[in-house]
Amino acid sequence: MTSIDKRKDEHIEYAMDPTNRKTENSEFDRLVLEHDCVPEISFDEIDINSMFLNQSISAPLIIGAMTGGSREGDRINENLAKAAQKLQIPLALGSQRAAIETGRTQKIREIAPDALILGNLGATQVRDHGVEFVKRAVESVNADAMVIHFNPLQELIQPGGDTDWSRILSEIKKCSESLRIPIIAKEVGSGISVTSAKKLQLGGINWMEVAGRGGTSWARIEMCRNSNDDLKKVAEPFLDWGMDTVSLIKLIRRNINTVNLIGSGGIRNGLDVAKCLILGCDLAAVAQPFLSPARKSSEAVIEAVSVYTEQLKWALFLTGSRNLIDLKKVKIYEK
Repeated sequence: MTSIDKRKDEHIEYAMDPTNRKTENSEFDRLVLEHDCVPEISFDEIDINSMFLNQSISAPLIIGAMTGGSREGDRINENLAKAAQKLQIPLALGSQRAAIETGRTQKIREIAPDALILGNLGATQVRDHGVEFVKRAVESVNADAMVIHFNPLQELIQPGGDTDWSRILSEIKKCSESLRIPIIAKEVGSGISVTSAKKLQLGGINWMEVAGRGGTSWARIEMCRNSNDDLKKVAEPFLDWGMDTVSLIKLIRRNINTVNLIGSGGIRNGLDVAKCLILGCDLAAVAQPFLSPARKSSEAVIEAVSVYTEQLKWALFLTGSRNLIDLKKVKIYEK
């Protein structure tokens, strides 16, 4: 097993540990949708079809980025790809850096020829390797969009992490001008603030995945992997650094109307997806809840995703919404 395989497999195991994600006191629980006891619609009429990147999808839900770069990661992604193809929803891959550098073949497009596939590279990797490296990642899976993840806190704690974050935006702007597909900026658990969103827009990025605090904490995962006791003492007060997903969606929508927004970070069910959409997101992305099913089979992933989409339909029915356009008009309150 290579060092990359080992690191990626450790990430998978630690991501399965419930102590590395926030499960209580979610901001989503403070949000209440206005109930309509006279919905005047048939449940069978409800339509949650949506559009993403000019393509029809069966629900406003993305199977979020999880892993990649090891044999276990490849197996997980293959099960996720089969599910994405069957359900006709988008799949965001985990980081492709390891696969590109080692020449490992990614069979994702063969498995999911019709699904929307989102590639994935780290912001510092884009800066260090340039546009041609990004193009290789895109071509290797025939990606429909490229996710660039921003993870400065994770890199601070990760053994051997990249702590030089200079000259990031200029290289990403080159990519946005050179690629034939959109770039989606994504955080990994601390969230994209209004200030960051404005910077990213100046860099030519108009799709952003919030990935706020509330879901899997990559800071905690890297803390588990790091044996440096001195660094652990320094990192301790930063393990819950960042802002919660709900707060960030509200702030971004209040200050920026021109960005396409994907809600992620602690989305636990289809009702949370509905709340993201009402707050102003175009879609939602869910990762960790689908990880355990993905280690089993594509059928297990399909079952888990189907629970989310059915819950979303329930939210539409109980608010008297026939479709997602109606849902976005529903009043939302804070407890």
